[in-house]
Amino acid sequence: MKKTIILLCLLTVCSFGFAQEQDTLQPSKWKMYWKLSGIVGLKVSQTQLVNWAAGGNSNFAGIAYVNATLNYKKQRYAWDTNLDTDLGAIYSSDFKYYQWRKGNDKFNFSTLFGYAISAVENKDTMWYIAANGSFKSQYMNGYIYPDSTRTKVSGWLSPSYTELSAGINWRWKNIFSIYCSPVAGLITSCTDPLLRETYGVHPNKSVHASLGLTFRAGVTYEGVKNLKILSSLQLYSPYTDQDQKFGNFNIDWDVIITYQFLKVLNVSLTTNLKYYHKVLFPESPKRRVQFQEIFGLGIAYSF
Repeated sequence: MKKTIILLCLLTVCSFGFAQEQDTLQPSKWKMYWKLSGIVGLKVSQTQLVNWAAGGNSNFAGIAYVNATLNYKKQRYAWDTNLDTDLGAIYSSDFKYYQWRKGNDKFNFSTLFGYAISAVENKDTMWYIAANGSFKSQYMNGYIYPDSTRTKVSGWLSPSYTELSAGINWRWKNIFSIYCSPVAGLITSCTDPLLRETYGVHPNKSVHASLGLTFRAGVTYEGVKNLKILSSLQLYSPYTDQDQKFGNFNIDWDVIITYQFLKVLNVSLTTNLKYYHKVLFPESPKRRVQFQEIFGLGIAYSF
């Protein structure tokens, strides 16, 4: 037993030493091909009203958020992966029922792999044959509060949107990119039977699949010190769907503008615009443009 323990210790030390030697000998290769960037932060706000004639609610709100991108580029290969997620809560003692409520809630993951078909020497403008995958959902149940009761309107995988596609990707100076795919599959899932019709899923099924056209555009600008601008636009329209004619596009447009000062303080503006042709609002079965805006000051780490 002692010999076995000593042998395992020696193997562990040797493995660690070999790994350290590999990292020491080849540290530059990771920096040459891989780049990790993003921002992690926390925004909070507090409002207290006492005998306020104009009305309102005293409240406390907080949002934790992460937007991280991992890029790989070597010769003709390029691979980009992005995670954009946040979760927030609101507390107000003025609410008679359910004083704690969900604020912002988002989970967006996407990955894009491409092979260059243009000359590698021209690094400013590149064309790629690409494959893309993305997933969108939320973490927690969402509710509306018409009175003393609450009504569920969303949840984990209720809904969620999974897209797989292949097409052409064009990039300019790692700042601007356009992706177009004539072969895009979209899977809409809703595990809660009571919410399926709201999100365009058959009441007796948990998923709805369609084939269509997708278009994406993205901007990543960091030309000014401490300023970062991220924007992404996604359009999708199915070819054949009895509830959505071709040309009626689903729209997702996200914009994040952040400025960091005093090393850890961060001011940010986030906007989200959505239009989903099949999403119906419970108070009236109509389609609507959804818009969200968050402006705040908080602690953030940009890398």
